[in-house]
Amino acid sequence: MIVLGIESSCDESAIALVRDDKTILGEQLLSHLTLNRKFGGVIPEVTARSHLTALPPLLQQIMAASALALPDIDAVAATAGPGLIGGVLVGAMMAKGLALSLGKPFLAINHLEAHILTPRLVHPLPFPYLSLLVSGGHCQFVEVKDLGAYEVLGTTRDDALGEAFDKVGKMMGLAYPAGPEIEKLALAGDKHRFLFPMPLCQQKGCDFSFSGLKTAVRKIIETLPPLTAQDKCDIAASFQQTVIRVLQNRIGHLLHHEKWQRSPRPSHFVLTGGVAANQAITHAIQAQLNNSGLTLYIVPPKLCTDNAAMVGWAGIEYMRKGRTSPFDFAPRPRWPLEEISY
Repeated sequence: MIVLGIESSCDESAIALVRDDKTILGEQLLSHLTLNRKFGGVIPEVTARSHLTALPPLLQQIMAASALALPDIDAVAATAGPGLIGGVLVGAMMAKGLALSLGKPFLAINHLEAHILTPRLVHPLPFPYLSLLVSGGHCQFVEVKDLGAYEVLGTTRDDALGEAFDKVGKMMGLAYPAGPEIEKLALAGDKHRFLFPMPLCQQKGCDFSFSGLKTAVRKIIETLPPLTAQDKCDIAASFQQTVIRVLQNRIGHLLHHEKWQRSPRPSHFVLTGGVAANQAITHAIQAQLNNSGLTLYIVPPKLCTDNAAMVGWAGIEYMRKGRTSPFDFAPRPRWPLEEISY
């Protein structure tokens, strides 16, 4: 079984062909980062138009490279939310058109669900498991009970972690997206130079807050003009170290969640989303979980960020269950995991 996956929820136009034996038969991706850097971030209308231009050539390229014909595809899957609605509409409408013309099933895929199912594409990972999804738009703990059955145990009350990285980077004059550059600068910085706050870490529960941390960084920057190269390295290192401590604190609360007093805790923990590509963060979480009884699964970096292979794989998961989407499915800018139903 082969599923064509389409991703266009933010600033990546991507198409992939995924087979049910976990083989990625082909991938094509066009990033709109160069365009978005002109504006210091994503402009929804501009990015939507870019998706509209980019996706058809990507489809031609992937079919030519794979030596497959469109009728060889068994289903077409596309991110149908959450995300920037313009881009989501472009990808979903393209998927519906392809599926209708080919007489194949259409699968409307939840972007968050695609991220948290991606580890099953690369690991023999059974249900249930715990997931920490950290990306530009989302930061949440999820109990993945089964396909389509999710319980959010903690979420961000304001900024997502990836968003906080980008905003801190912008304050320091770094290019968008700032996460990789902050990680690089932190290697040459003093992580103890600045003591930043750890919002919510004195409270029970598994929720996150990064707005106060971002504000604290801004106040430090305002006392240092002009920023030297070393200042930037030290801010990056101190900020990244604070993020690590916040994540470790919240994971500690998750492991002692009252839920596990009533039922057994899953034995597998997954780290996914764009921020999971940060090696300092993944190494720190691995060290924390070494004696926790949890096995940590980390998605390969190229599958952490937005991609179409994860969408195609989610489509495979649903096709195996015989569950497809109606063609009148309306793409959604907001689509909580708890509201998934087919």
